[in-house]
Amino acid sequence: MPQQGFPRQLRLLNAGDFSHVFEQADLKVHGKGMMALVRLSTRGHPRLGLVVSKKNVKRAVDRNRFKRLVRESLRLRQDHLPSVDIVVLARRGVQDIDNDTLHRQLHGMWKRLQRDAQAMIAAPTPERNT
Repeated sequence: MPQQGFPRQLRLLNAGDFSHVFEQADLKVHGKGMMALVRLSTRGHPRLGLVVSKKNVKRAVDRNRFKRLVRESLRLRQDHLPSVDIVVLARRGVQDIDNDTLHRQLHGMWKRLQRDAQAMIAAPTPERNT
């Protein structure tokens, strides 16, 4: 049975990890109320970082719910995702999306991310710095 935890090695932990993704994102995957920036990696597993600002999501309970659902969704799909660093940004209105819709949005985002990342790995471009 595959590992289903969410240990520290699956998280972006410091500012350098986040800035690496923000400065040179290879992919952008959009969903309703959120966006994921993706950077290919050689670590062998996906890592996740979350950016949920007070400006976009006012109440702490809504910010925490969003983060919990994103972490859970990635934890369940981690074996299907390529080796990438992912930063998920919450946008305005994400607090109005119910849990089932948010799960469907995230599932679709992970599928698109997987498909697009596999295409990038299969056909690397010379201008991309790794």
